[in-house]
This record gives sequence, C-alpha cells and structure tokens, in this order.
Amino acid sequence: MASVVRKCCSYRTLKRRLPILAWLPQYTFQWLRMDLLAGVTVGLTVVPQALAYAEIAGLPVQYGLYSSFMGCFVYCFLGTSKDITLGPTAIMSLLVASYAYHDPVYAVLLAFLCGCIQLAMGILHLGFLVDFISYPVIKGFTSSAALTIGFGQVKNILGLCDIPRQFFREVYYTFHNIAETRIGDLVLGLVCLFLLVLLKMMKNQLPEQSGHQLFLNRVCSNIVRFTGTARNAVVVVAASLVAYSFESQDQHVFTLTGKTARGLPPFRLPSFSDSASNGTVCFTEMLQNFGAGLAVVPLVGFLESIAIAKAFASQNNYRIDPNQELIAIGSANILGSFLSSYPVTGSFGRTAVNSQTGVRSPAGGIATGVVVLLSLAFLTPLFFYIPKAALAAVIICAVSAVFDLKIVVTLWRVNRLDLLPFLASFLGCFWEIQYGILAGIALSGTILFFNIARPEIKISDYGTVIVQLQSGLNFPAVEYVCDKLYQRVLEASPPSSVILDCLHVSSIDYTTVNGLRELIQTFQQKKVCLLFSNFQPKVLSILTSAEIEGLRHFDSTEAALRHLHGDDYTHNLEESEKPLLDRHEGFYS
Repeated sequence: MASVVRKCCSYRTLKRRLPILAWLPQYTFQWLRMDLLAGVTVGLTVVPQALAYAEIAGLPVQYGLYSSFMGCFVYCFLGTSKDITLGPTAIMSLLVASYAYHDPVYAVLLAFLCGCIQLAMGILHLGFLVDFISYPVIKGFTSSAALTIGFGQVKNILGLCDIPRQFFREVYYTFHNIAETRIGDLVLGLVCLFLLVLLKMMKNQLPEQSGHQLFLNRVCSNIVRFTGTARNAVVVVAASLVAYSFESQDQHVFTLTGKTARGLPPFRLPSFSDSASNGTVCFTEMLQNFGAGLAVVPLVGFLESIAIAKAFASQNNYRIDPNQELIAIGSANILGSFLSSYPVTGSFGRTAVNSQTGVRSPAGGIATGVVVLLSLAFLTPLFFYIPKAALAAVIICAVSAVFDLKIVVTLWRVNRLDLLPFLASFLGCFWEIQYGILAGIALSGTILFFNIARPEIKISDYGTVIVQLQSGLNFPAVEYVCDKLYQRVLEASPPSSVILDCLHVSSIDYTTVNGLRELIQTFQQKKVCLLFSNFQPKVLSILTSAEIEGLRHFDSTEAALRHLHGDDYTHNLEESEKPLLDRHEGFYS
C-alpha cells in the first residue's frame, strides 16, 4: 500500500498529470516569441469563428466567446500536444444545438456533465473506447455534419428568417421561401465567400521564404501570409464596417447580429434547473432531456480532439497521452462551464494555424485566451454591426474542408464493405445524430465480428491435410472451423490425417478449449489422426492445464509430418511446398 501511495505521489506521476512540468524548465525566450505570435494569430481566427459557431449552436453570439478562452488556459497546464487549441467547433456546436435545445442553461450544464464524464474516463484509462468507432463511421458523421452545418448557413446568406433547424425541413423551407431573399445579404455573403477563398488561395500559393529574397518581397509575403491566416477576422471586420456605414445613414440593408451582452461572464456554478413556461425543470428531468447526448457529446468531443492531436503529433514528431488528453478536455469543460461555456474540443483549423505559425509549446494558448478576453471586455458593443451573412461565409468555408467525398472512392477501392457503415452513419445523421453514429458502429461491429467468426482458413493436401488458420481462433469461430474440418476430412473417402497449424492463435477461452476437446474426441471415434503444431506458449499452457485427452502437439508442422510419415518424407516434397512447413521450425526454445 505504501509503495502505491509513493508511486502516486512521485514527481514522475506529477509530471505525467501536469505535463507543463516537463516542458517549462526548458522554456526559452525564442519559444516565448513564437508562442506569442502563434497565440495572437489563432486569437484573431477564433474570435470571428466563435461568434459564428454560437449561431450554429442556436445560442447568443457571446456564448461562442465564453467557450473560447478557458480551454486555452487549462490545456496549457494539462495537455500533451503543443499544437492543439481547444474551443468551440462546428461539429460540437451542431451537437449542442441538437441536445441543448438552443437554451444556454442546457448548453452550460451539458458542458459540465460532458467534462465530468471525460475526466472520469481519463482517470479510469477508458480512452481506448473510441478505438471501437471505425474510420468510415467517423468520416460518415463528419461529412454529414459538414453538409448539415453548411446548408444551415444558406438561410443567412440569403437573409431568410424563421427557417426550421431540422435538416429536411430546413432544406424544404429554404427553397420554399427563396423568393424572400434579401439582395443585400446575398451580395455581401457571396463577396465574403469569394474573399475568404481568394485569401486562402493567395496564402497557399506563396513560395517558401528564403534569405535571398529582397526586403520588399519579404514584407509583402508576410503581409499576404498574415492576412491569409487571419482572413476570417479581416473579412468580418470589413463586412462590419460596410454594415456600419449603411446603418449610420439609417439604411437597413443587412441582417445584423444585434445586441449582445457586454463584458466578461460571471464565475458561478452551472444551473442545475431551468425555468420553463409551465414551471421549473428539475435536474433529473434535464438529464432525461439530454438523453443520448450524455454519451454522444463526450465521445465525439474526445474523438475529434484526439484525432487532431495524433495527426499533428505524428507530423511534428512527438507523442501524446490519450488518457491525459481526456483529463485535459474534461477539466476544460468543467471549468469552462463555470464561465458559461458550452462543450469544447480540439479545432482542426485553428490547430493547423497554430502549428504553421510555429508554436513551440501549449503556452501559445494563453495568448489566444487573452485575445478572446480582450474582445469580450472591449469589443462586444461592436458585435452589433457584424452581418450574419459574413459569419455564415466564415462557417461555410470552415466546414467545407471537413466534407470529404473522395472517401467514397477510396473505400470502394480498398474495401467495399466499409461503405456500409459509412453510408449508415452519413445518412442516419441527417435524421438524428445519435442514430447515425449508432447505426455506423453497429454495422462496422457486425463486419468485424463476422470476420472474427469466419476466419480465413488455408487447406493444403500432402497426403496429410494441413489446415492453417490465417487469423486467431476466437470462440465465435470454433464451430465454423470444426465444421470445415468435418466437411473436408471426415466426409472424404478415405479420411486423411490432419495437422492443425495454430501459429496465429494468440489466445483462447473456455469455449475454444471445449470445442477443441470435442473435435479431438470426434476424430478419435472416426479413428482419424489429428495433430496440432506451432502452439504459442501461452495457448499451450492453457490447453495443458485443461487436460484434454488425446491432444498431441509439435513445435512445427514439419515435425508433425515426420511423426506421421518418417524422417525422409519432407525431403521428397517440392521446393515450393517446403516453406509452408519449415518456416515455423524451432518456434519453442
């Protein structure tokens, strides 16, 4: 007990739980300079995105900013990736819209509960659970979400009002009311889209910087690079100035964000009850209203963040700890809920900006958080003039990169069966997000279990039948393997001796042991020889302890053949046949 306590309280454990202790001692002034540059650049990106994502979540725009700074501060202490930035994302905002009913009280409480679940999963080392969600399911969900989010902003580009949020009804009423399009919003939205695409293309076309460039060329390249990186802020500010110029002359040409709450949010516990028109909604009733959201939101939040963290860790040659990431995200959501945040996760776009700008440590998030706080403290009165069409353009450009149609072609070429979970997830999420994800997981799980229950078997006949299991032997597969042996060997006339090569069998359970016992008994009754070869030590130990009568095993298939036919038998085989036999010889020491 004392050793466990010492281990839990050791400096090594503390460093694992507080990763800041690992990189802070080697922090330099050069790192500080790069972190400040990256943090401020990401801050200029996150402010307009946060306002736009709050619109997706169905919340007042200030809640996007409320959700954008606490994760930056918390992750600096607890995160294991130098690149990732936590905050609101398009997909997480869509989930909040689905499960929080556009009510800030529900959204903030969801962040708290989501954080508690993620923190508990991290402490209990349950990060492996997301491994059961296959890549086709993830791509189906994210592509469906991108299409839902992107089309959901068409109404703001067109300046339409009172459009339902459910996807199919949204599509219908958008086209039904298209005659009511406001020309000012449409023109401004299209111009903003054009500018965002143009600035991104200009930035991507810049050549790599070199010391041989002229000073003026370097200055121009840096201006284009910075403008392209901060293009969201540039376009939103420009659109707001245009809107202000019209409003100052009492011309209401654009649909504006409108009045927002000023200043920083108060620090307080999230509310565990909500007021409704027919009374008060208690905590247990709110939990029931969340429903599947209490499972979907924490898992998708972690899945989105860990995928981004792994991608950039691989790109920049460092490792992350998935369970520590869960603790970091959970802590950020819990503490963020005290400041009116809705659930946050890692953002791919902002993480890419962070990495490309040269961030050196998670401390870059502190600069990002400060930029958001300054915006809340001083700029909220100016948010009134931000056109909704400009925010819609920002969202459409942000989610366009998430929509991946090429994955269909890739899955068709690689494994067509994987199209089933992809399509189930993609189509199901248009109806209800949780049903789409569950349908995808169920289908991919069915495919996985089918492959386990029907392993590939290679049968070779050298006078003696050699059966090679090309994958493991798990309990759903025992009956299938036994039936194959009965059909191939016992029903033949005359039946041949059999060697069952078990090289790829790494573990077995009681059902498998019982199935092998019955198989041996059946072969003994038919007076047919059944031998086993290439058992791994762990499997052999289990079978030995099971005391199976009649079990005969050999270190290699060649040794089993020599036992049946004599020492000279294998020398008479064709050269192409020998590798099948001798590649496993001497498996045991």
